Amino acid sequence: MQIRLIIVLLLLSAAPASHAQATWPAKPVRLILGVPAGGTPDVVARMVTPGLSSLLGQQFVVDNRGGASGVIATELAARAVPDGYTLFFGAPGSITILPHLAKKVPYDAQRDFAPVSLVCSGPFLMVTHPSVAAKTVGELIAQAKAEPGKLNYGSAGNGAPNHLAMELFKYMAGVNITHVPYKGAPQTVTEVLGGSMQLTLNSIPPVIQHIKAGRLRVLGVSSAKRSSQLPDVPTIAEAGVPGYEFATWFGMLAPAQTPKDIVARLHGAMAKVVNAPELKSQFERLGYDTVASSPEAFGAHLRAEYDKFGGIIKRIGAKAD
Repeated sequence: MQIRLIIVLLLLSAAPASHAQATWPAKPVRLILGVPAGGTPDVVARMVTPGLSSLLGQQFVVDNRGGASGVIATELAARAVPDGYTLFFGAPGSITILPHLAKKVPYDAQRDFAPVSLVCSGPFLMVTHPSVAAKTVGELIAQAKAEPGKLNYGSAGNGAPNHLAMELFKYMAGVNITHVPYKGAPQTVTEVLGGSMQLTLNSIPPVIQHIKAGRLRVLGVSSAKRSSQLPDVPTIAEAGVPGYEFATWFGMLAPAQTPKDIVARLHGAMAKVVNAPELKSQFERLGYDTVASSPEAFGAHLRAEYDKFGGIIKRIGAKAD
């Protein structure tokens, strides 16, 4: 009798959770981003959320929480109730880079999240204001060596991917260029457009129209191969820093302990959205390769990236300013 009662109680306690998972999503889903509106993660997130909303029957609402190099947003997502109604759209900065740069972050990037899917990956472009004398990566290196510390570059904040990408460039090229962190990538583009900042490394979407209009000059691509959007622009490795390579990525994560069936359903929807021919073409026009990897593959990618960036940061001695 006692055993029967225990079984009944266990079944009753499991029923609400099972029902919640079966009906997910039954209300709008919040997607937290650690960047201001207009940043590349914001652009990418807003490309995929309409499809997710359509497939899953509930609105996916983007919640921009910029500042503190993404720490505010990442902690908020990590501490959220793991019920599938709060998700995190992540990039390397706060997940795989900042934990190695900062003395302490208020979350464990490896333990506090359940990977859902790697969405896409792509390069940075090195861009300058047209008033900068250098017209190539080689000329920029020569100018920086002739005037140590005089050139300034902007990043999306301490620990942001373009911060580490530029510090890696400085280390490999043997130059001194002053770092100026901002609260997000859109501000760096604005500052370089205005001429108060000489250069930045930025992903393609926020800068390509300015490049085509002549308001920014592009010197090189950070990836190992040239961009299909700018095939005449050399890679930074080709242009004067052999072996240089840096790519960024964007992916969906959920708080740890989010039910596996919710993660699986979310990944299935994400894969359909990202692999739809029209959206795939849109990503390609922005210079991104779509991925839509499984949760397991994305988890392996995060661990590899975490270890890789830890090694780079230790080797070049990069620090959060």
